[in-house]
Amino acid sequence: MKLNDKSHQKHFKTIIVSFYCITLILSFTQGNTANAQRGTRRSMTQTEIQDGKFSLLIEEPVNGSIKVNPPIPDDGRVTAGTVITLTAIPDKDYALDSCYYFNAAGGMFGRMNIESMEPTFEIVIDQDKTIGASFIEEKALEGFKVIQNVVYAQPGVKKLKYDVFSPNGAQNLPCIVIIHGGGWSSNTEDIMRGLARELVRTGDYVVTSIDYRWIRDQDGDEKPNTMANLIEDVYGAIAHIQEHAKEYGANPTRIAVTGDSAGGHLSAAAINMVDMIGGEGFGIKEGIYQYKPTYIPKGKTVEQVRKEIASAIKAAAPSYGVFNSELLRNFAGDAPESALKAISPVDNIPNIKERAVPQFLTRGTNDPLIQHEPVQEYTDALKAAGQTVEYIQVEGASHAFFDWKPDALTKATFAQYGVPYAAKMKDFFNAVFYPEK
Repeated sequence: MKLNDKSHQKHFKTIIVSFYCITLILSFTQGNTANAQRGTRRSMTQTEIQDGKFSLLIEEPVNGSIKVNPPIPDDGRVTAGTVITLTAIPDKDYALDSCYYFNAAGGMFGRMNIESMEPTFEIVIDQDKTIGASFIEEKALEGFKVIQNVVYAQPGVKKLKYDVFSPNGAQNLPCIVIIHGGGWSSNTEDIMRGLARELVRTGDYVVTSIDYRWIRDQDGDEKPNTMANLIEDVYGAIAHIQEHAKEYGANPTRIAVTGDSAGGHLSAAAINMVDMIGGEGFGIKEGIYQYKPTYIPKGKTVEQVRKEIASAIKAAAPSYGVFNSELLRNFAGDAPESALKAISPVDNIPNIKERAVPQFLTRGTNDPLIQHEPVQEYTDALKAAGQTVEYIQVEGASHAFFDWKPDALTKATFAQYGVPYAAKMKDFFNAVFYPEK
């Protein structure tokens, strides 16, 4: 096949996109099958339960212990509605990472942890659950403070929040905003705390990790959320962070964005499409696609917020993200082509003469969801617009290697791939914010 032949190029691209979509569908199918099996198991369990009780399991922690009150009966079955208080006690030289639980029914992508960074965690027993606590070395939390669960908006059922990681004595530092992944429909900002710790620990940046609405009705919202709504949440979080930057030791005019998987898409959208912030709505009027931030600081107009965010975002590091409209169609439903292009980072790259959007891209060579070709296509499009871009393929890594969860396997994966490539990401940001170094 001669790839310099346009018809062959189009055919090759179609093959790649088709392969990507098949892989993605198979992955979701396997996940949904697993969840269906969990749901069947849970339904059977509940059908068999005649005494209004659910199973409660404990994952034995490492480098610490937990206390459960009231104590779990020997048969592991707890009356529905019981409030269990889990208390985490770290061993010497260790600190609490999180208390957590997960439901036997699972989430969209299997096990999904609901976590708390407080040493006591109240859990309502409303289905079969597993509970536990995660501990890390105390020195891993030295040199910075963490502010948890800052609420920036509540456009639906769920309160939208972010966490702040500030170096001790931080003043006027650049701020990195992390956007988590999870198919736009699962996880919270907690899953990015490992990356936040790596980016904050040298004292050069304040780091925030944000949450957003889940797509469609995954949050329980009566009106389904669109991809545009999620982008509006990202801009709302950034506006709130800018408003309170001084409290965190950050400079509101020097911001970078990063995110993985769905967050890779959202971080690329955040830097590329900031000129589309406006108040006329997304697709309400024909041909008009604007993003109104979920949070607007009191006394400011949408136009003021647009200008402030546009001038503040200096760089992005979208990791193993989805960047083009063909692939986004699998998640955006029956949206018209014009709307798909309006949420597609590759279709909204500014020319370097208009605005610089330097980007650092990563992808694992063993990633079953994100193929090389679409990321290379996005890289080439950035270069064609005169933008600075660095694309690194991480040898041997699969998907989501920047995630952090309580289980040992995820922590080991992060140590192997997340830590060294967080350092490379930071080197890229340093070149933008600390060129003198």
